[in-house]
Amino acid sequence: MKKIILNIIFFITSFNFAQPDSISLVLLKDIIPNVVIELKYATTDNVFNNTKLYESNKCYVLKSLAVRLKKVQDSLNNIKIFNSKSYPKGLGLKIWDGYRPLSVQKKMFAMFPDPTFVADPKRGSSHNRGGAVDLTIINLLTGKELKMPTKFDDFTKIASHNYPADSLSEEVAANRNLLKSLMLEVGGIDFYIDEWWHYQLFDNKKYPLLDFQIK
Repeated sequence: MKKIILNIIFFITSFNFAQPDSISLVLLKDIIPNVVIELKYATTDNVFNNTKLYESNKCYVLKSLAVRLKKVQDSLNNIKIFNSKSYPKGLGLKIWDGYRPLSVQKKMFAMFPDPTFVADPKRGSSHNRGGAVDLTIINLLTGKELKMPTKFDDFTKIASHNYPADSLSEEVAANRNLLKSLMLEVGGIDFYIDEWWHYQLFDNKKYPLLDFQIK
């Protein structure tokens, strides 16, 4: 109980000494009502020994990230035809992860101690700051995910943005490029080279590491 209280005090104190509009965590659904939230670590359907790591499916991120994601979502919603396919209700984002408590990062690293795919908790992750999301694109009419190079949390070279487009199907390469282009050019959000699904604020490292559970 003492640790939880200290973490909350640290959380509040950190917010009090920063610009409130830029450093506050917000519920992503409040900013983007039609975004699909499917936090993998709130279920046992994940690569970390099928362990449920979150208590809730609520996704929180820094407000500045949420506002940028809203721009991407709006752009996707307006895409009715892409790569010769029709999307009557447009496209949208599905979120697999957002803010991640530092204590969860420690559990993940203990299970999979490869810093290429799981950040060392000694340095922390952009997720631990609320400055990153793991996501994909879906067809809003059907809810189905667009085909991407790999499944989420596929820790292979195929998941990398550097994996050659000509080694992927034309459809998959186009979908990966659509996500990357919109996140960079519309959202102004950086990508992580080794994971096609991971995007983060360019300046995420200026924010504090946080460790409180969402309930």
